[in-house]
Amino acid sequence: MIKHLFFVGSGGALGSILRYLAAICISKHYSGGFPLATFLINISGCVFIGLFIGLAERFQFISTDTKLFLVTGLCGGYTTFSAFSSENLQLFQNGNHLTMVSYIFFSVLLGIAGVWLGILLSRIG
Repeated sequence: MIKHLFFVGSGGALGSILRYLAAICISKHYSGGFPLATFLINISGCVFIGLFIGLAERFQFISTDTKLFLVTGLCGGYTTFSAFSSENLQLFQNGNHLTMVSYIFFSVLLGIAGVWLGILLSRIG
């Protein structure tokens, strides 16, 4: 278990650093109102997680530790949107369409409400 935590944690740290650097780079070249940095990071994270999962399934050479580092750690630190998207694709592929739609709808709705609630709570006192 400790070894798995190490792989997830080190991948997560690297993913967070890459996200920060990507956001800085994108922001230097774009200053519009659309959150382009977050958008591009989320979409590229989805491509990365799909690539890592696909390579692991196709070639079966990626160990559990490597998968924890790349998928859970690196992609999770880079963007949790990639995990969210991957989970929804699995639900779709398994025929769980209602669960997928519910997951998407409630994640977005409650996520926005959660941010709003957090802001309100921060203003108390």
